[in-house]
Order: sequence, then C-alpha cells, then structure tokens
Amino acid sequence: MRTKTFAAAALLAAASLTLTACGNGDDGDKPVAVVSEEAGSDKAATVLDKPFEKPDLVLTDTQGKKYDLRKETAGKPTLIYFGYTHCPDVCPLTMNNIAVAKKQLPKAEQDELRVVFVTTDPKRDTSAELGKWLKGIDSRFVGLTGDFATIQAGARTLGISIEPTRKDKNGKLISEHGTQVVAFSPKTDGGYVLYGEDADVDDYTKDLPKIIKGENP
Repeated sequence: MRTKTFAAAALLAAASLTLTACGNGDDGDKPVAVVSEEAGSDKAATVLDKPFEKPDLVLTDTQGKKYDLRKETAGKPTLIYFGYTHCPDVCPLTMNNIAVAKKQLPKAEQDELRVVFVTTDPKRDTSAELGKWLKGIDSRFVGLTGDFATIQAGARTLGISIEPTRKDKNGKLISEHGTQVVAFSPKTDGGYVLYGEDADVDDYTKDLPKIIKGENP
C-alpha cells in the first residue's frame, strides 16, 4: 500500500502549492494546466498525524436544498473534493475513479460512504448543472454550490487553494484549484487521509474498505 505520514503543518504548506489551471476544453486539445506538487512524492495516500477539522460549510445541494456539511456527514466515512463541472480532465477523472472503486464495495458500505463534490465555479455550476453532471458519474454523490468566498474559505481550512474562474490571454475560462481528495474518518470526523491527483482506481479500491472503518490505508 502506497502510504506516507506527514506533519499536518508541513502538509498544509505543501498542499496549498498544488494548484491546477483547467481550460474549458472547447479546443479539443489539452487544457491549460499548471500543476505544482511535492518533489519526489509518488505516494497515493498521505496519512496525517493531526487530522484536519471538517469545514463548517452550509451550501446548496443538487436539489436546491440547504446542506450542512458537518451535520449531514457526521459519523460517516466521507471523501471531499473541490472542482468544477467544466473541467475537461482532472475533476471528472478523479470522480470517476472514486465511483468505480465505490462500486467494488459491499452494498452496505456503499450506503455508508459519502462522496462530496464542492464546486469551485459556482456561477456556472448551479444545483441543476451539478445534478446533471454527477448523474453521469454516480447519482448518489453529493454536489454542493453556493457563495464563492464561502467555498474558498472552507477549502482553505483543508490547505486547498482555489481561485475565482477567470479568462486566460486567449479569452478561455480557466479555474485554478487544488486537486486533493480529503478522506474523513467516521470515528472522529477528522480529515486524516489526503490523496493527490495521481491516485487511481486501484488506490481507491484498496483503500476505501479501510476508510469506511476509519482505519489507516
């Protein structure tokens, strides 16, 4: 199992450096992408010695209803990812990897797991847009939208940097966002495992059974 342990303070600094700029994909070519990652790291799972506190976020779900993240996921194994539906590569790949791995779990464990996708592009990602996009991946994934400043502040508590959607020099919309997936324990509700964008289906397939139980992968 590819695992490492980090001091939370050091990880926070390192995680904040991971920023991906995604284009809108309209050109059919590779999107604008600039990724800065920790040098020499080839590990899928980073186990934190001091878990992150779950963000205190109250946003809007795909049904247009208020969703209190802490309340709704309390005592549940939870994966949280910040991204957006117009992302042509990293975001859909990450969510599909998790979806495929989730399907390998027994039905009872699938029902326990919460996978939360928080948009970094709330102006375009309405509740309806999020619902439509997630339906093509896993209809049980939770999609959240809301005020950008609120979302940005919540991501920052996890060491994840996101920036407002902007146009590049060619006039294309890009969104810069951290690509980490944070896993929260059902025992403590703490975010104790972090995955980078290099985590694949096999990594999640191997690790999710332990995440479900609040164990170290």
